[in-house]
Amino acid sequence: MSIWWSLHLRREAASVPLARRLLLGTMETAGVDPEVSYDLSVALTEACANAVEHGGGRASGAYRVTAYLDGEKCRIEVTDSGPGFTRTTSRSAPAPAADDAEHGRGLCLIRELADHVHFGNKPGRGGAVVSFDKMLKWRDNAPLMTAS
Repeated sequence: MSIWWSLHLRREAASVPLARRLLLGTMETAGVDPEVSYDLSVALTEACANAVEHGGGRASGAYRVTAYLDGEKCRIEVTDSGPGFTRTTSRSAPAPAADDAEHGRGLCLIRELADHVHFGNKPGRGGAVVSFDKMLKWRDNAPLMTAS
């Protein structure tokens, strides 16, 4: 069985926990292993926080989160209308933040927590796209686990 959902959220800090709770609730209901759910929720939180902070000027007050649970994989995509990533960021690992930095660790965290990560830009008008996926593990007797 597959589950997918998409949210169109305002670029406000209060939107980040909303997306995280929806993801965690979906995964709990589906029967996904709590450790996998936690990793994906932290990665989602970082991607959403990045969209809120860097996702565009006043004219672009929203961003989108889409999540797919399909078979044995979860794929999450966060898209904003900001300036997008530089070529360096989208093609290689982000530079590590300084030890005393208050910001700059989110993209590195996403890379560590997910199995596959892509940082890119929307074609045309611009905007960043952060997509990542992770193989799912299921609890025993998970209600939505696909039959093997």
